[in-house]
Amino acid sequence: MTKQQFIYNVKCHQRAVRRFLTALCCGDTALADDLAQDTFVKAYLSLDSFRDEASFSTWIYRIAYNTFINNRRGTPAQTVPLDDAKELNGTERTDDAFRYQALYLALGKLSEKERTSILLYYMQGYAIAEIAEITASSVDAVKQQLSRGRQHLSTILNDKKL
Repeated sequence: MTKQQFIYNVKCHQRAVRRFLTALCCGDTALADDLAQDTFVKAYLSLDSFRDEASFSTWIYRIAYNTFINNRRGTPAQTVPLDDAKELNGTERTDDAFRYQALYLALGKLSEKERTSILLYYMQGYAIAEIAEITASSVDAVKQQLSRGRQHLSTILNDKKL
């Protein structure tokens, strides 16, 4: 793949990858932006490993997913005291995210594998076989993650115990 082809592919997929990472990060757009940037840097540095056998989108989503997982492994969960939140200033981007707050909270209660499968299938439109390739899982495991994820989301959203 040439540099121009890579740039073209990044332009075509960057918004979708960022949206995917934002949902994986349960609405944390700052973290998602950082992970998206890391994803594309890693992809650029790994262009030699790209094989035309797989589509660019499957390849880039696999890198994005692995970047997310590696970040989760290396970052302990952080909490901020409620009193500190009084000092934060809102932005339009932050306010726009509240439209999806219930969904992000519900997605946050799913396991990472369920959340990833749900997002790739419903939000990005990937087939089950492609999700299996991206997440390095079996097709049956992805089917099970989708089934459990749908069931968990339904329960969470219907109970409204967010």
